[in-house]
Amino acid sequence: MSVHFQLKSTSALPAETLFHRSLNIDDHVASMATSKEDAIGGVTAGEIGLGESVTWQARHFGIKFRMTSQITELDAPHTFVDQQTRGPFKDFRHEHSFTAANGYTTMTDDISFTAPFGPLGRLVERLILAKYLQRLIATRNDYLCRAD
Repeated sequence: MSVHFQLKSTSALPAETLFHRSLNIDDHVASMATSKEDAIGGVTAGEIGLGESVTWQARHFGIKFRMTSQITELDAPHTFVDQQTRGPFKDFRHEHSFTAANGYTTMTDDISFTAPFGPLGRLVERLILAKYLQRLIATRNDYLCRAD
C-alpha cells in the first residue's frame, strides 16, 4: 500500500458500544451526511458482519463514486477490518481497534490505500487523498464517539 495513516479518537462510550456503532450501516450513513454517502447494495441497514459486504455511493470532489467493502476480519468487541473489493482505489484496507481504560475507549483507525494510475495516482495520494480521507474519518469518528 502506498499511503498509511492512523487516527485515534477517545470516547466515554464503552468499547463494546463503540465497536457495534462502527459496524452499523445507519450510523455510518448519518456520520457521512455531508458527502451524501448511502448504502446501496449488500448490507444496507443495521449491523454488518464477518464476510458481509456493503456497496457505498457518495459524492467526493463533486464526483459520484461507488465502493464495495467487505468485513474480512472480526474479533468482537476488539477489532475488525474492512477492505475494498471493488471501487476507486487500487487497494484500500481499514483496521478498526477498540481499547478501554480508565472509563474511556480509544478507537484507533489504521488506514492503508493505493490510488490507481501509477505515478500520477501516487502524487494525488500524497497531495490530496491522504488529508481528505483523514478529515473524512475524523468526522465519522466525532459522530460515532458522541455519547447520545
